[in-house]
Amino acid sequence: MTKFDPRQLPDLIRRPLVTEKATLLLENNQYSFEVASQATKPQIKAAVEELFDVKVIGMSTYNPPKKARRVGKFAGYRPQYKRAVVTLAPGDSITLFPEV
Repeated sequence: MTKFDPRQLPDLIRRPLVTEKATLLLENNQYSFEVASQATKPQIKAAVEELFDVKVIGMSTYNPPKKARRVGKFAGYRPQYKRAVVTLAPGDSITLFPEV
């Protein structure tokens, strides 16, 4: 596996996505994250394994299409982001909602 600078890996994973589809994927041991748009699959895999101490066996990434947005007379687009769906090895899990 390629070595990455461990100081830059936490910046690649922005936040976990909690949507209806993402919660359905949790049953298959798949987790969705918003990641930096310049991040590559090997970097995302290394970041998830380093941050959460799990084994990643599969991953898919995609860039959702731009959506138009209007604020008053100004037209533009919503911010772009990249989404990663990570499949973990059996027995591994990530605690998204820690108990208080």
